[in-house]
Amino acid sequence: MNDMLYLGMGYLGAGIGAGIVLLGASLGIGKLAASAMEGTARQPEAGGAIRTSMIIAAALIEGLGFFALVICLLVAMNFSGPKQSSAGHDAARVQAHK
Repeated sequence: MNDMLYLGMGYLGAGIGAGIVLLGASLGIGKLAASAMEGTARQPEAGGAIRTSMIIAAALIEGLGFFALVICLLVAMNFSGPKQSSAGHDAARVQAHK
């Protein structure tokens, strides 16, 4: 029962972490796009440079979001219960060979 609770809490934590990461990345890209639109509206001749800077910044934000999402998914897929100590088995093998 404890192992299942441990496993379930791990999955829950990874899911919540992935949700927070995606929420943060989407808010960052939204704020970036809003600022770029406002800058282009104020100074239309600088639209090309603003767009280029916006695309580079959005790519960096998305890359960070994907990296954090992959980490959360790896935690969820690799999550297992507490490891059993095998020191007793190794000591018994060493004693058996002597």
